[in-house]
Amino acid sequence: MSSVNEDATVIMSTSLVGRPLGEILVAKGKVSEENLMEALALQKEKEMLLGELLVEKQFISDADVSEALAIQLGMRFEAEIDSDSIDPALVGPFSLAYARQHNFVPLRKTDRRLMVAVSNPLALFGLDDLRAVFHCEIVPIVAPPEQIFDAINVVFDRRAGAEQVVDEVAGDESDEIATELEEATRDILDASDDEAPIIRLVNSVLNQAIKEMVSDIHIEPYEKEIVIRFRQDGVLREIVRAPKRLQATITSRIKIMGDLNIAEKRLPQDGRIRVKIAGRDVDIRLSTVPTAHGERLVLRLLDTSAAQLDLSALGFSPDNLKTIEGLVARPHGVMLVTGPTGSGKTTTLYAALTSINRPEINILTIEDPVEYQLEGIGQMQVNSKIDFTFARGLRAILRQDPDVVLIGEIRDIETAEIAIQASLTGHLVLATLHTNDAATSFTRLTDMGVEPFLIGSSVVACLAQRLVRTLCKKCRQAYKPPKHELEQLGMEAGFDEIEFYRAGTCDTCTNGYTGRVGIYEMLPVDDEIKSLVVSRAEASRIKRKAIENGMRTLRDDGALKVYQGITTVDEVMRVTAEEMN
Repeated sequence: MSSVNEDATVIMSTSLVGRPLGEILVAKGKVSEENLMEALALQKEKEMLLGELLVEKQFISDADVSEALAIQLGMRFEAEIDSDSIDPALVGPFSLAYARQHNFVPLRKTDRRLMVAVSNPLALFGLDDLRAVFHCEIVPIVAPPEQIFDAINVVFDRRAGAEQVVDEVAGDESDEIATELEEATRDILDASDDEAPIIRLVNSVLNQAIKEMVSDIHIEPYEKEIVIRFRQDGVLREIVRAPKRLQATITSRIKIMGDLNIAEKRLPQDGRIRVKIAGRDVDIRLSTVPTAHGERLVLRLLDTSAAQLDLSALGFSPDNLKTIEGLVARPHGVMLVTGPTGSGKTTTLYAALTSINRPEINILTIEDPVEYQLEGIGQMQVNSKIDFTFARGLRAILRQDPDVVLIGEIRDIETAEIAIQASLTGHLVLATLHTNDAATSFTRLTDMGVEPFLIGSSVVACLAQRLVRTLCKKCRQAYKPPKHELEQLGMEAGFDEIEFYRAGTCDTCTNGYTGRVGIYEMLPVDDEIKSLVVSRAEASRIKRKAIENGMRTLRDDGALKVYQGITTVDEVMRVTAEEMN
């Protein structure tokens, strides 16, 4: 229901106007007489408002309280707010923090009236301020507090568009820009119009990236300009170009946020930024490298609130899901997850740990870096500056009586051998490795110098994975696949009953795609695979034997998702280009 539709139905009963709040809630069927009496008895002890107490006891929701208040005061109630219809200029006179403090958002203004959504119509201070600012009649409309909170974030988000801020900053000829650098200590959306231009520019870029669920931000200096690009769903796209003269201040601003040395421009640096965006805590890994035209910055965004740590939601087929659930329930062994950078290996391992995380199990990790904080799990981060390596950290972990150990990456023989010895002494070890497919994991360990008989005795499975973009269900287009597409997926022609989908375009997705899902190659180690590993067989032989035993390759698993209408042939071919047919 639109919050700016003046003809919308008013949810109230004239017979209940002015009645006590509890009586209204009972009459509307929101709370029982028994629960109301219980809350009234507690109210005398706790000295809380009745509505707050009922919400605390989980008898009703905040929205129920707002609706009852509207009825009590004879005011209009809107259950939903259409944020997209609100003009961002209406929030121009005040800050995000102020709007959140008073929990209101302007909806629409005419010559004589301003309609404002409020959660508590009895909080008059904010409404009085609005009346003084806009010099017109204020018409409060009651709405649920969570609807108002979301609307505030959306409207302030639209007010802080990156391209608009770039245009403003580019037109500012003031020499003071270079000196307007300060540390952000609050929500980055909470910036007034007189905030330092460079701060507003950096904040707007970060805000837009989080809103669009971007994984990386690239800030690239060239001879005459700076290019800002986003990596979204694994694909880079250009967002905005800024004047060259802003390069030094943009770089300095971001380096200050990451606690880096702004005077050092000749050496690469790594840092970490923690910001709050629209009420969400976001960790950012910052990397700088010197180039011919200045320092190039890459920011990797780790939004913990958006992390999907449920194995069943990562795209595993039923048989692969059953296999991995069985593997992580084992008391010992090594499970390897392989794939290139950005293929979702860490998310898979975190989801696996989450599925077995219980008070009676001691789980410890050694990572570079710790990407997401997992409650109930001890996580350590390597630090090359003090020679705290994976191998050194792993030795320390094994003295902490662990049941399950996660190793961020096996990079050398020392780490590999300690991991294998840990598994042989009764620990379950989960680790990542950089190889193109599952079978190559065994030969990679052998090339590092690990004895094949140790690999065969300890490794229980290898999982290779990639991420493919998922089709937007709103605009995907059905079509009959031509023969060459069937051949690419390893199928024979004649599947006329199969309907494939390709990307379309709409206003809710990016080039026809929305989000990503994993495709997997699960290779459990049985006696035949173990025999090949111990005999130092080539990866191609191991892979052929695994396929004979029922393993689906990455491309095969991708083909299943194409049949299901989840992704496209182009996506599967893009991420499995190295796989041999």
